[in-house]
Amino acid sequence: MDYVDLRSDTVTKPTPEMREAMAEAEVGDDVYMDDPTVNKLQIRAADLLGKEDSLFVPSGTMGNLLALLVHCQRGDEVIVGDKSHIYMNEAGGMSALGGIYPHPIRNQPDGSLSLEEIRASIQTEDVHHTITRLICIENTQNVCGGLPLSVEYTRQVGRIAKDNGLYFHIDGARIFNAAAALSVPAKDLAAPADSIMFCLSKGLAAPVGSMLVGNQKFIARARHLRKMLGGGMRQAGVLAAAGMISLERMTRRLGEDHARARKLSEGLKQVTGLVLDPGSASTNMVYFNLKDEVRLSVDQIVDEMRKRGILVDWAGPRRFRLVTHFWVDDAGVEKTVRAFSEILK
Repeated sequence: MDYVDLRSDTVTKPTPEMREAMAEAEVGDDVYMDDPTVNKLQIRAADLLGKEDSLFVPSGTMGNLLALLVHCQRGDEVIVGDKSHIYMNEAGGMSALGGIYPHPIRNQPDGSLSLEEIRASIQTEDVHHTITRLICIENTQNVCGGLPLSVEYTRQVGRIAKDNGLYFHIDGARIFNAAAALSVPAKDLAAPADSIMFCLSKGLAAPVGSMLVGNQKFIARARHLRKMLGGGMRQAGVLAAAGMISLERMTRRLGEDHARARKLSEGLKQVTGLVLDPGSASTNMVYFNLKDEVRLSVDQIVDEMRKRGILVDWAGPRRFRLVTHFWVDDAGVEKTVRAFSEILK
């Protein structure tokens, strides 16, 4: 069966154009830094984000971990959101591999961290305290509905970091979704940060890879640590060729995914038994809860949807997240709304 797959934008398969580019990619040994396609990708990524340099890494999790390891020493503290991907979904790498202490503060409903709480979380100089070294935010903020954080908010966080001698990292796995939603260049959202990571393999449809972006000194250190973590790849241009199409083509069409998410959200609002999140479909994510009167479990609904040719994943005991992407068209959106209506009727 040809499924409509709404589980995540990580399920995207490379486009025919990507497959052709991968087959024809000019390659070299990237550990020697002589893979021309990887080098081209890294130059382009740095340019789009307005930074000096960038590094191609296997995953967003590795990219975030590298940033933390460069910015922090063992025993240092990083301020993160309690619903952030770095804190919740990266297997505790900062602590296990870096000896870095997380200081989680509440993500607000819009995905932001309270500026007051950030300031209050910065440790004073005392032999009893950890040393605050880094502030991390996530844009878009996945668990809070895929909401984009504004340029002005990011600047405010950057000012706090600078005023207190701290580093500032953005987990920008979906930063181009944020840029598309806000109608601003991605480099404006990245400007206040010392480093930013973004994924090629989510809404940008590449099969593998993420980019870590920062100044030349930062990237040189990250390259050394990437090798330590086993992320030094050889003829990686085969993968980077798809990433180039992600940057040149896929970043420009994300508004289509957002429009389909809005269409999906509007359709699901009419389905009995569902309560859509406020701000749902601000980008490419639709979050909703089941009403109390719905007797089916989330697992039962997942099974029924699969029988109808639609793949969905639950996000909590009574909660779902649906994600639009390149391979979800208007017919898929309509099919999904009909299926939920049938199941919950």
